[in-house]
Amino acid sequence: MPRTVVVTDSTACIPDEQARARGIEVVPLQVVIGAQVYDEGRDGATPELVAQALADFVPVSTSRPNPAAMVEVYERLAREGADEIISIHISGDMSGTVESAQLAAAQVEVPVTCIDSRQVGAATGYAALSAVDVLDAGGTTAEAADAARDRAAAATSLFYVDTLEYLRRGGRIGAAAAILGGALSVKPLLSIADGTVANLEKVRTAARALARLEDLAVEAAGESEVDVYVAHLANHDRAEQLAAELAERLEDNLAGRDIWCGELGAVLGAHVGPGMVAVCVAPRLG
Repeated sequence: MPRTVVVTDSTACIPDEQARARGIEVVPLQVVIGAQVYDEGRDGATPELVAQALADFVPVSTSRPNPAAMVEVYERLAREGADEIISIHISGDMSGTVESAQLAAAQVEVPVTCIDSRQVGAATGYAALSAVDVLDAGGTTAEAADAARDRAAAATSLFYVDTLEYLRRGGRIGAAAAILGGALSVKPLLSIADGTVANLEKVRTAARALARLEDLAVEAAGESEVDVYVAHLANHDRAEQLAAELAERLEDNLAGRDIWCGELGAVLGAHVGPGMVAVCVAPRLG
């Protein structure tokens, strides 16, 4: 039987152990702190290091894997027995990673299906996991790719940030929006809409913002069976509280599964800054 391997990138919030267990290849993005370049998840670029650098006003930036690195991954997987590859990545409007994947795919003999998830974080990760589920059940590469696209499209990504400044620095929002948010001392609630950061609501306090984030996550779940992922950067207690409250309110939707709660990776963390809390609600399809 032909063997298809799923590839994603380090922004997808798939824990290393889970990626290994499910046979998912994770390609790292890079984070640059001062003059030091790190591969996310491999060279010590921890979320804590990024949060401290941002707090200390040390320059922090990120970069995509270059096409040559993607070629190396695809060719290695082919040597290891992959007949086809599905490569699922962070929104192309947020990162050039999927472009690197497409350029690499054109240079290798093994067929590669590149998917722009139009999402970030766990929503991309759930798309990759859904592709593996289909393959493990005997589905075709095309069916697995469709499942990944559908799962990503169905997911809702919501997040709260203490300040819009870090998104402004990274070019994810305009300077005017960041200045307005700071001047009004509002706490922004944001979402991912069609692959980009979208302003959802503004509230006056962090407590109100997190309460509203909880309500929006419950609304997103509706009557569906869902997976839920809560992430944070240097805001552990509030994230754990949100996860606990969602676990209670979404008990039926979760159907016995736990909500995963953890710190956001270094690359995404560099763009949202300390204090961020995010929730991904991903309906389980089919």
